[in-house]
Amino acid sequence: MLVRVAVIDDHPLFREGVKRSLGEINGFQIVGEGSTKEDAIRITQDHAPDVILMDISMPGGGLEAISPILDLVPGQKIVMLTVSETSDDVTKALNCGAKGYVLKGVGSRALAEIIRTVASGEGYVSPALSARLLSDISSMSRVRSKTDPIGELTRRECEVLNLVAAGVSNKRIALKLDLHEKTVKHHMGRILAKLNVTNRTEAAMALRDAGYEIQPV
Repeated sequence: MLVRVAVIDDHPLFREGVKRSLGEINGFQIVGEGSTKEDAIRITQDHAPDVILMDISMPGGGLEAISPILDLVPGQKIVMLTVSETSDDVTKALNCGAKGYVLKGVGSRALAEIIRTVASGEGYVSPALSARLLSDISSMSRVRSKTDPIGELTRRECEVLNLVAAGVSNKRIALKLDLHEKTVKHHMGRILAKLNVTNRTEAAMALRDAGYEIQPV
């Protein structure tokens, strides 16, 4: 399968190196090159490459070019080829619609395989960045659980807490949720432990303080 590639990077020597490397490997055709956001958009419109290799740091911004490109060609496959290793850049690129994120310094054969992978419809993120991104997401999740303990409650515990905050007794909660009253007490004990409070009133206040709207009973 012939893969038609455009290379957008504001460093001419790097751009030439990528073009030369891919040109030495069967199955690739360079259909366009440029150095700015505007170049990337124009090349997308004029040449419809299968895959665009694009730097983040260039006039107009590589990340800022993703959305306009996808507005023109919704199915356009974009691979960010950059030195930036920050999770924010990786996340923004993927959220904006890039299909791949690769660090400069990758070998030519590896880059060729990545381009083929993306051209076939799959995504790709450099393994080191992928591991870091997962670690950052995990850390953010732990931070959120500490700052928003309500998020640690199960769906059933949230239902019980909402009824408690609305002033409903354990007996009425059991009837409303079709549970045994002993089960409601068990849920309440877990809620108090997770919220680090000692009674129903403090639990209800924790729900309000977290900004959750108490649903009408």
